[in-house]
Amino acid sequence: MNYKAYIYIITLLMSMYALSGINFDRFIKTNKAIETRLLVVLLGLSISYLVTNFITDFITVSSIIKG
Repeated sequence: MNYKAYIYIITLLMSMYALSGINFDRFIKTNKAIETRLLVVLLGLSISYLVTNFITDFITVSSIIKG
């Protein structure tokens, strides 16, 4: 399971990069920059967690099916 940490780091970087393209100004109140940054970090962590678990489960299931 050593590869899971590498997958997590890669997906975290990808999710943070993808979230940087979203303009959160329409959804967040004015003068709430810290809360917006915290929201982006939490969304990035949760997306990378979900994607990492999907990839590792997919690898596990495909290796079981493969035999």
